[in-house]
Amino acid sequence: MIYLKTDEEIELLREANLVVARTLGEVAKWVAPGVTTRRLNQIADEYIRSQEAVPGFLGLYGFPASVCISVNEVVVHGIPSNYALREGDIVSVDCGAVTKAGYNGDSTYTFCVGEVSDEVRRLLVTTKESLYVGIEHAVPGNRIGDIGNAVQSYCEHRGYSVVREMCGHGVGRKLHEDPEVPNYGRRGTGPLIKNGMTIAIEPMINMGSKNIVVERDGWTTRTRDRKPSAHFEHSIAVHHGKPDILSSFDYVKEVLGDRFI
Repeated sequence: MIYLKTDEEIELLREANLVVARTLGEVAKWVAPGVTTRRLNQIADEYIRSQEAVPGFLGLYGFPASVCISVNEVVVHGIPSNYALREGDIVSVDCGAVTKAGYNGDSTYTFCVGEVSDEVRRLLVTTKESLYVGIEHAVPGNRIGDIGNAVQSYCEHRGYSVVREMCGHGVGRKLHEDPEVPNYGRRGTGPLIKNGMTIAIEPMINMGSKNIVVERDGWTTRTRDRKPSAHFEHSIAVHHGKPDILSSFDYVKEVLGDRFI
Protein backbone atom coordinates (compact mmCIF):
# COMPACT_ATOMS: atom_id res chain seq x y z
CA MET A 1 0.00 0.00 0.00
CA ILE A 2 1.29 3.44 -0.92
CA TYR A 3 1.03 6.02 1.85
CA LEU A 4 0.63 9.61 0.66
CA LYS A 5 2.19 12.09 3.06
CA THR A 6 0.85 15.36 4.39
CA ASP A 7 2.83 18.60 4.17
CA GLU A 8 3.79 18.14 7.83
CA GLU A 9 5.03 14.62 7.24
CA ILE A 10 7.07 15.76 4.24
CA GLU A 11 8.83 18.33 6.41
CA LEU A 12 9.57 15.66 9.02
CA LEU A 13 11.04 13.51 6.26
CA ARG A 14 13.12 16.48 5.11
CA GLU A 15 14.57 16.81 8.62
CA ALA A 16 15.59 13.14 8.60
CA ASN A 17 17.11 13.43 5.15
CA LEU A 18 19.12 16.49 6.12
CA VAL A 19 20.62 14.48 8.99
CA VAL A 20 21.71 11.96 6.36
CA ALA A 21 23.01 14.75 4.09
CA ARG A 22 25.13 16.20 6.88
CA THR A 23 26.40 12.72 7.76
CA LEU A 24 27.58 12.17 4.18
CA GLY A 25 29.32 15.54 4.39
CA GLU A 26 31.09 14.41 7.55
CA VAL A 27 32.13 11.13 5.93
CA ALA A 28 33.45 13.08 2.93
CA LYS A 29 36.10 14.64 5.18
CA TRP A 30 37.61 11.21 5.81
CA VAL A 31 37.49 9.47 2.43
CA ALA A 32 41.17 9.05 1.57
CA PRO A 33 43.74 6.34 0.88
CA GLY A 34 44.55 4.34 4.01
CA VAL A 35 41.24 4.95 5.80
CA THR A 36 39.31 1.77 6.54
CA THR A 37 35.68 1.36 5.68
CA ARG A 38 35.11 0.37 9.32
CA ARG A 39 36.40 3.82 10.34
CA LEU A 40 33.97 5.50 7.91
CA ASN A 41 31.15 3.51 9.49
CA GLN A 42 32.20 4.67 12.95
CA ILE A 43 32.28 8.31 11.83
CA ALA A 44 28.80 8.03 10.32
CA ASP A 45 27.39 6.27 13.38
CA GLU A 46 28.76 8.85 15.81
CA TYR A 47 27.58 11.78 13.73
CA ILE A 48 24.04 10.44 13.28
CA ARG A 49 23.73 9.92 17.03
CA SER A 50 25.05 13.44 17.67
CA GLN A 51 22.04 14.72 15.72
CA GLU A 52 19.55 13.06 18.10
CA ALA A 53 18.86 10.37 15.53
CA VAL A 54 19.76 6.71 15.20
CA PRO A 55 21.28 4.82 12.24
CA GLY A 56 18.46 3.51 10.09
CA PHE A 57 20.36 0.51 8.76
CA LEU A 58 21.91 -0.94 11.92
CA GLY A 59 20.10 -4.20 12.65
CA LEU A 60 17.60 -3.70 9.84
CA TYR A 61 16.88 -7.18 8.45
CA GLY A 62 19.98 -8.17 10.45
CA PHE A 63 22.44 -5.79 8.74
CA PRO A 64 25.50 -5.51 11.04
CA ALA A 65 26.59 -1.89 10.46
CA SER A 66 25.30 1.68 10.50
CA VAL A 67 25.97 2.42 6.84
CA CYS A 68 26.50 0.32 3.71
CA ILE A 69 29.97 0.94 2.28
CA SER A 70 30.56 -0.57 -1.16
CA VAL A 71 33.95 -0.39 -2.87
CA ASN A 72 34.64 -0.65 -6.63
CA GLU A 73 32.74 -3.68 -8.00
CA VAL A 74 30.47 -3.93 -4.95
CA VAL A 75 27.09 -2.61 -6.05
CA VAL A 76 25.31 -2.33 -2.70
CA HIS A 77 25.19 -3.61 0.89
CA GLY A 78 28.93 -3.66 1.48
CA ILE A 79 29.73 -4.42 5.11
CA PRO A 80 32.33 -2.09 6.69
CA SER A 81 35.58 -3.90 7.41
CA ASN A 82 39.30 -3.44 7.89
CA TYR A 83 39.72 -2.85 4.16
CA ALA A 84 41.85 0.29 3.75
CA LEU A 85 40.85 2.48 0.83
CA ARG A 86 43.35 2.75 -2.01
CA GLU A 87 44.17 5.47 -4.50
CA GLY A 88 41.83 5.08 -7.47
CA ASP A 89 39.06 3.26 -5.59
CA ILE A 90 35.46 4.39 -5.67
CA VAL A 91 33.34 3.94 -2.58
CA SER A 92 29.59 4.37 -2.25
CA VAL A 93 28.25 5.28 1.19
CA ASP A 94 24.57 4.47 1.58
CA CYS A 95 23.28 6.16 4.71
CA GLY A 96 20.01 6.07 6.60
CA ALA A 97 18.88 7.83 9.77
CA VAL A 98 15.73 7.80 11.88
CA THR A 99 14.81 10.93 13.82
CA LYS A 100 13.01 11.08 17.17
CA ALA A 101 9.84 11.84 15.23
CA GLY A 102 10.15 8.40 13.68
CA TYR A 103 10.84 9.29 10.04
CA ASN A 104 13.58 7.87 7.82
CA GLY A 105 16.16 9.62 5.70
CA ASP A 106 18.00 7.70 2.95
CA SER A 107 20.66 8.87 0.51
CA THR A 108 23.81 7.58 -1.18
CA TYR A 109 26.90 9.23 -2.65
CA THR A 110 29.75 7.50 -4.47
CA PHE A 111 33.14 9.03 -3.66
CA CYS A 112 36.42 8.96 -5.55
CA VAL A 113 39.42 7.98 -3.45
CA GLY A 114 42.20 10.24 -4.66
CA GLU A 115 42.52 10.29 -8.44
CA VAL A 116 40.42 7.82 -10.42
CA SER A 117 40.64 6.93 -14.10
CA ASP A 118 38.69 8.95 -16.64
CA GLU A 119 36.69 5.82 -17.47
CA VAL A 120 35.56 5.38 -13.87
CA ARG A 121 34.82 9.09 -13.47
CA ARG A 122 32.52 8.97 -16.51
CA LEU A 123 30.62 6.09 -14.90
CA LEU A 124 30.09 8.15 -11.74
CA VAL A 125 29.07 11.28 -13.65
CA THR A 126 26.58 9.36 -15.79
CA THR A 127 25.06 7.58 -12.78
CA LYS A 128 24.60 10.83 -10.86
CA GLU A 129 23.15 12.58 -13.91
CA SER A 130 20.70 9.71 -14.41
CA LEU A 131 19.45 10.22 -10.85
CA TYR A 132 18.34 13.74 -11.68
CA VAL A 133 16.91 12.61 -15.03
CA GLY A 134 14.78 10.10 -13.13
CA ILE A 135 13.71 12.71 -10.58
CA GLU A 136 12.47 14.99 -13.37
CA HIS A 137 9.90 12.33 -14.28
CA ALA A 138 8.49 12.06 -10.73
CA VAL A 139 5.48 14.29 -11.37
CA PRO A 140 1.76 13.69 -10.85
CA GLY A 141 0.17 11.89 -13.78
CA ASN A 142 3.33 10.00 -14.72
CA ARG A 143 3.88 6.42 -13.60
CA ILE A 144 6.75 4.78 -11.75
CA GLY A 145 7.81 3.10 -14.98
CA ASP A 146 8.51 6.53 -16.45
CA ILE A 147 11.21 7.08 -13.82
CA GLY A 148 12.88 3.73 -14.48
CA ASN A 149 12.67 4.13 -18.24
CA ALA A 150 14.33 7.55 -18.03
CA VAL A 151 17.22 6.22 -15.93
CA GLN A 152 17.65 3.14 -18.11
CA SER A 153 17.58 5.04 -21.38
CA TYR A 154 20.05 7.64 -20.17
CA CYS A 155 22.59 5.09 -18.95
CA GLU A 156 22.28 2.45 -21.64
CA HIS A 157 22.60 5.08 -24.36
CA ARG A 158 26.02 5.85 -22.86
CA GLY A 159 27.12 2.23 -22.82
CA TYR A 160 26.38 1.25 -19.21
CA SER A 161 24.10 -1.40 -17.75
CA VAL A 162 21.36 -1.15 -15.14
CA VAL A 163 21.11 -3.53 -12.18
CA ARG A 164 17.71 -5.27 -12.24
CA GLU A 165 17.51 -7.00 -8.86
CA MET A 166 17.92 -3.87 -6.70
CA CYS A 167 15.67 -0.82 -6.83
CA GLY A 168 14.46 2.32 -5.11
CA HIS A 169 11.44 2.39 -2.83
CA GLY A 170 8.91 4.40 -0.92
CA VAL A 171 10.21 6.00 2.27
CA GLY A 172 8.46 7.28 5.39
CA ARG A 173 8.01 5.89 8.88
CA LYS A 174 9.46 2.72 7.41
CA LEU A 175 12.70 2.80 5.46
CA HIS A 176 11.23 0.59 2.75
CA GLU A 177 7.65 1.32 1.81
CA ASP A 178 5.64 0.82 -1.37
CA PRO A 179 6.11 1.39 -4.22
CA GLU A 180 9.25 -0.25 -5.54
CA VAL A 181 11.06 2.13 -7.90
CA PRO A 182 13.12 0.17 -10.47
CA ASN A 183 15.85 1.84 -12.51
CA TYR A 184 14.51 0.30 -15.70
CA GLY A 185 11.11 -0.24 -17.26
CA ARG A 186 8.53 0.87 -19.79
CA ARG A 187 6.91 4.26 -19.91
CA GLY A 188 3.30 4.36 -18.83
CA THR A 189 3.55 1.33 -16.54
CA GLY A 190 3.56 0.90 -12.78
CA PRO A 191 1.77 2.82 -10.02
CA LEU A 192 0.43 6.28 -10.79
CA ILE A 193 2.51 9.09 -9.31
CA LYS A 194 0.50 11.40 -7.04
CA ASN A 195 1.12 14.40 -4.83
CA GLY A 196 2.19 13.23 -1.38
CA MET A 197 4.17 10.27 -2.67
CA THR A 198 7.63 10.02 -1.07
CA ILE A 199 10.21 7.78 -2.72
CA ALA A 200 13.92 7.07 -2.81
CA ILE A 201 15.32 6.99 -6.35
CA GLU A 202 18.69 5.25 -6.53
CA PRO A 203 20.35 4.30 -9.81
CA MET A 204 22.85 1.43 -9.49
CA ILE A 205 24.79 1.42 -12.74
CA ASN A 206 27.54 -0.96 -13.90
CA MET A 207 30.44 -0.35 -16.23
CA GLY A 208 30.13 -3.88 -17.63
CA SER A 209 27.39 -6.48 -17.40
CA LYS A 210 24.18 -5.91 -15.43
CA ASN A 211 24.59 -9.30 -13.74
CA ILE A 212 25.31 -9.40 -10.01
CA VAL A 213 26.34 -11.93 -7.35
CA VAL A 214 25.58 -11.97 -3.62
CA GLU A 215 28.57 -13.09 -1.56
CA ARG A 216 28.47 -15.75 1.17
CA ASP A 217 27.87 -13.15 3.89
CA GLY A 218 24.38 -12.74 2.45
CA TRP A 219 24.80 -8.99 2.00
CA THR A 220 27.74 -7.94 -0.17
CA THR A 221 26.44 -7.66 -3.73
CA ARG A 222 29.00 -7.27 -6.50
CA THR A 223 29.09 -7.27 -10.27
CA ARG A 224 29.56 -10.75 -11.72
CA ASP A 225 32.33 -9.51 -14.06
CA ARG A 226 33.97 -7.51 -11.23
CA LYS A 227 33.82 -4.28 -13.19
CA PRO A 228 33.02 -1.08 -11.23
CA SER A 229 29.53 -0.06 -10.19
CA ALA A 230 28.27 3.37 -9.08
CA HIS A 231 25.33 4.29 -6.86
CA PHE A 232 23.68 7.65 -6.13
CA GLU A 233 20.41 8.18 -4.27
CA HIS A 234 18.04 10.96 -3.23
CA SER A 235 14.83 10.76 -1.25
CA ILE A 236 12.14 12.97 -2.78
CA ALA A 237 8.55 14.04 -2.26
CA VAL A 238 6.07 14.67 -5.03
CA HIS A 239 4.82 17.97 -3.69
CA HIS A 240 2.64 20.67 -5.22
CA GLY A 241 2.89 19.08 -8.64
CA LYS A 242 6.65 18.63 -8.84
CA PRO A 243 9.54 16.63 -7.35
CA ASP A 244 10.96 18.09 -4.13
CA ILE A 245 14.39 16.67 -3.26
CA LEU A 246 14.46 16.07 0.50
CA SER A 247 18.06 14.91 0.76
CA SER A 248 21.06 16.92 -0.41
CA PHE A 249 24.61 16.56 -1.71
CA ASP A 250 25.43 20.17 -0.76
CA TYR A 251 27.34 19.16 2.38
CA VAL A 252 29.46 16.75 0.38
CA LYS A 253 30.09 19.49 -2.19
CA GLU A 254 31.26 21.90 0.54
CA VAL A 255 33.90 19.38 1.60
CA LEU A 256 35.02 18.14 -1.80
CA GLY A 257 35.07 21.43 -3.70
CA ASP A 258 36.59 20.82 -7.14
CA ARG A 259 36.62 17.06 -6.45
CA PHE A 260 32.82 16.97 -6.27
CA ILE A 261 31.34 14.77 -9.00
